[in-house]
Amino acid sequence: MSDSQKQQCQAAAVRLLSRREHSCQELCRKLLARDFDPDTIDAVVAELQADNLLSDERFAESYVRAKVAKGLGPVRLRRDLREHRIDDDTIHRYLHERHWHTLAAQVRQKRFGPALPESFEERARQMRFLQYRGFESEHINGAMKQDDWD
Repeated sequence: MSDSQKQQCQAAAVRLLSRREHSCQELCRKLLARDFDPDTIDAVVAELQADNLLSDERFAESYVRAKVAKGLGPVRLRRDLREHRIDDDTIHRYLHERHWHTLAAQVRQKRFGPALPESFEERARQMRFLQYRGFESEHINGAMKQDDWD
């Protein structure tokens, strides 16, 4: 590995990280797509981690915060974080202390209004919507019974 290729790889990595947090796996994938040598990528990623410029912890925290703000639930977030190869302890840490019942109720109200569904078909439609957003059945059932979980 030449010094110039390593510097180019490092510059590309820093540019990507300056825009937003990335998981290690995601950054490696993007650098591979730019035709950098895998050994060079491994060396650059290791240096970035050692300098605390690249962190799966920070990525998980940032990702969860952004997706919760968009109304996504724990099932979907857990799946997405695993796709980014975030370890289960980190996933648990950032998903554990959330008020998923409240969020599910808020997401339902935002999409369908404050009134609870009156027909079976409408109830099923709203439940499917919440399931698609990644909420567990316990959260969905709570959101369908009560308008306000405050």
